[in-house]
Amino acid sequence: MDSAAWTPPPESAYVAETVRRSAKILVVGPAGVGKTTFVDTMSEIVPLHTEESLTSASEAVDDLHLTPAKTTTTVALDFGRRTLNDQLVLYLFGTPGQQRFTYLWRTLANGALGALVLADTRRLADSFDVMDQVEELGVPYAIAVNAFDSAPLHSVADLREALDPQPDTPVAVCDARDVGSCTRVLIDLVEHVLLASTSGRHAADPTVRS
Repeated sequence: MDSAAWTPPPESAYVAETVRRSAKILVVGPAGVGKTTFVDTMSEIVPLHTEESLTSASEAVDDLHLTPAKTTTTVALDFGRRTLNDQLVLYLFGTPGQQRFTYLWRTLANGALGALVLADTRRLADSFDVMDQVEELGVPYAIAVNAFDSAPLHSVADLREALDPQPDTPVAVCDARDVGSCTRVLIDLVEHVLLASTSGRHAADPTVRS
């Protein structure tokens, strides 16, 4: 029987030799806020998705009136990788947005350096429970408000007042479809975590590669 010739993966599938540190980052938020899109945009490798089709069985528990085109939902995680600079690589773990999957968070949060909380100005209140969950897990975080085309625009100052995070928590507006925008909020998060770590507020530290 003939067998197909093995094709080696592209060079981009491997972590650069210069990289010495890696960090696990959670991408969290309510359902339909853009977590999968964010991971897709930022991942330099083919991202892993665990999505299932939405069915009528979930209509009573999943409020999707603001995302009527959404036909699938993450049920375990989204996974991607992004080399942030020549020495640091980030592993992105997108979490399910529905409350019935929050039991997975404790496993996914194990070893996480920080979390990026995605929010939607059309339903900011939906982010409060997510922020509470992250704080309960003791994971430092930053907030990125995803700029949906149909969503109202607000200043960062107004968003900070509405979300009411800790004073040092970074808050920014981003477009989950834009690499530059997503990169900026990830840098904000990493800088925030490192600053918190050096000040003794959090013990988290990137993993050193051998």
